[in-house]
Amino acid sequence: MDDLRSIFELREMLRQMERDVGLDKLSRVERDVFLAAHNLSEKPGDIVHTEQIRKHTLVETITQATYHRALRTLLSMGMLEHAENTKARCYIVRRDLIGR
Repeated sequence: MDDLRSIFELREMLRQMERDVGLDKLSRVERDVFLAAHNLSEKPGDIVHTEQIRKHTLVETITQATYHRALRTLLSMGMLEHAENTKARCYIVRRDLIGR
């Protein structure tokens, strides 16, 4: 099997997994910001700081304005929440909204 076919098959498998858990409704940037935040939180309820998300390899090339738009969208959808009793720019990933 050639490399391009392998890449295609991996991409198709990834797209199906994203559909299965409901991430297919997000834009690429929104998905990357959400996945970065999820990756940085080891367990449900962990607080993730915006600086950590911005430095993640999935997000580091996204412009500041685009990052903040994606963050606002994720907050409005309830996929991220502001962490209680913290300063601004601290978030909790809502894992209960994602399938599996």
